[in-house]
Amino acid sequence: MKGVANLGDVLAIETQRQADLPSNTYEMICRGAAIDPSAPALSFFATADDYASPERWTYSELVRDITRTANMLSRLGVERDSVVAYVLPNLPETHFVIWGAEAAGIVCAINPLLESEAIGELLKASGASVLVTLAPFPGIDLWQRVQSALAGVPALRDLVLVNLADRMHGEKAAAARTQQRREIERLHGEGGLRSAVPAQIRIHEFSAAIASESGVALNDSRRISTDDVSSCFCTGGTTGLPKIAMRQHGNEVANAWNAAQFFGESIGPGKTMFCGLPLFHVNAVMVTGLLAFSRGAHVVLGTPQGYRGEGVVRRFWEIVEHYRINFFSGVPTLYGSLLDVPVDGHDISSLEYGLCGAAPMPVELLRTFQDRTGIRILEGYGLTEGTCVSSANPPLGERRAGSIGLRLPGQAMKAVVVDGTGRYVRDCVADEVGQLVISGPNVFVGYSRPQQDSGIWMELGDGRRWLNTGDLGRCDADGYFWLTGRKKELIIRGGHNIDPAAIEEALHRHPAVQIAAAVGRPDMHAGELPVAYVQLKPGATATEAELAGFVRDEISERAAVPKGIRVVDAMPLTGVGKIFKPALKRRETADALRSALAEAGVEDATVSIIEDNARGVSVHVELPDAELKGLAGSTLGRFPFAFSLTVAATSQSSDESTAAIGTLSGPQ
Repeated sequence: MKGVANLGDVLAIETQRQADLPSNTYEMICRGAAIDPSAPALSFFATADDYASPERWTYSELVRDITRTANMLSRLGVERDSVVAYVLPNLPETHFVIWGAEAAGIVCAINPLLESEAIGELLKASGASVLVTLAPFPGIDLWQRVQSALAGVPALRDLVLVNLADRMHGEKAAAARTQQRREIERLHGEGGLRSAVPAQIRIHEFSAAIASESGVALNDSRRISTDDVSSCFCTGGTTGLPKIAMRQHGNEVANAWNAAQFFGESIGPGKTMFCGLPLFHVNAVMVTGLLAFSRGAHVVLGTPQGYRGEGVVRRFWEIVEHYRINFFSGVPTLYGSLLDVPVDGHDISSLEYGLCGAAPMPVELLRTFQDRTGIRILEGYGLTEGTCVSSANPPLGERRAGSIGLRLPGQAMKAVVVDGTGRYVRDCVADEVGQLVISGPNVFVGYSRPQQDSGIWMELGDGRRWLNTGDLGRCDADGYFWLTGRKKELIIRGGHNIDPAAIEEALHRHPAVQIAAAVGRPDMHAGELPVAYVQLKPGATATEAELAGFVRDEISERAAVPKGIRVVDAMPLTGVGKIFKPALKRRETADALRSALAEAGVEDATVSIIEDNARGVSVHVELPDAELKGLAGSTLGRFPFAFSLTVAATSQSSDESTAAIGTLSGPQ
């Protein structure tokens, strides 16, 4: 299949006899490797300055090291239901651990940017018996955060340490190991690592542990079935009560297979994909991991910090030119940052498209990026509970700006009307807004805590298992989906999912706070920034600065610390007394846009927020001067809202009427 151009192609794929799919992810990677065992599978460079001198694994070497990792974990006692957690940046070893752990047991991804308390909560909630993380290294604080959490994880039996000094060679390696020994002594004294780790936990060095294992075949003779749990990923926010999605091998195999049919020849032998998203996130793991490996494509892993690595964005076009990158995946903030990096004559003709998800993509940003670089951005949609990708704009067909595209073949997706209790009433007609639901082999089995499954499944009377995504949307007559609102209140900051409850609960611990509500403030760089509104108890006093200082010490994830706290006399409430967050969101949106316009030189603009059930949020701006239209339009175009501009009547001639200029920059 060359790929999808329209809904007819999706339906045609579904009518074909499905190939004999692998029963598990390890088998799927082995099949991809068999296409050409000598082909490049994985390249890694530690710094942007070293991009032209990577470490490289062929497909036979990739399978060897995944197999060694699986055998090492089995030797440690990992079985079908054992959980292997990893807290790692983007390293080759991270891929070995992900796929090796799935071959031996269940892998659990944990964000290495989390604070110690949050890491400990996830380790406990997952029931991890093995943890793979970084050994102490100068200038990196991950070990310190992990180490302080170890005592509170009773199920943990083995700690496997990946040593960054292994990335060094020659004199640099010797110097790195000397610095590392000094760092361990500084942190833990003469007792070293052993004194810093609970006695019941065994310590292993990753590279030494896998070196003694066979990379020819799995030592464990068990048959890994499609129904075996393969992975668990934290979802529903990286803060707050752990909510861990359990996925099966069949979910991951189906999603990779269906995505491969959708994207066709753009991902396969001879194609090169850049991975800059973090490998604790399903997009990086699935799209620039299993999907690529299952098709025999080449994955370039750029620095442990990915796109956040020093110089990666600044030198991105050089990297594209050097590796002849065909595809990369990112979030809107990445594309906004790349707009500030001139192509400067670099040959980026190899790039076929970029995939964008995680948050709404401002249409003006999308158009400007394509005009400036010639690269198409394909917006998509997915969620951890759906394994990864549920819909995308087609690689060979029309890309509709603001749309999340066509559903992938092999999985159902539609908008439905529900009643006041959330029960299904009927399917939506074309362009009618409803609740988005998905069904198919990609849909997960549920959360690790069964009580969190309440309300996520919807009965449509057709015998299928439908997942309520929590998002509102519509499907047009051609099968393209459009998001019109997010029922979930997650704040998405640069790809980080932040649960407002984590911020609100922290503020409620302050003795002066009566009510707290956190919402996302639109930001052209981060997508959204968390801000909090506070109503104080009668007679109590507290300044915004005091509350900000208090909450910094109470929230375990840095990304969730609010960028602003607003003390208000009274919260807006619904008729039944609940906090009416849409009013707070409108206030922040209007203020953010006014601030952005003023910063760009557009003063005294009047900003109005309009909410439409069919189209979502849009913005109307009245300008004091017609000459400001162009500047205002380019500024507003960096935000994911439809907008219109008018000029104040007093600034126009008597024969001129006030009218919108027809520039749109959001879902249409």
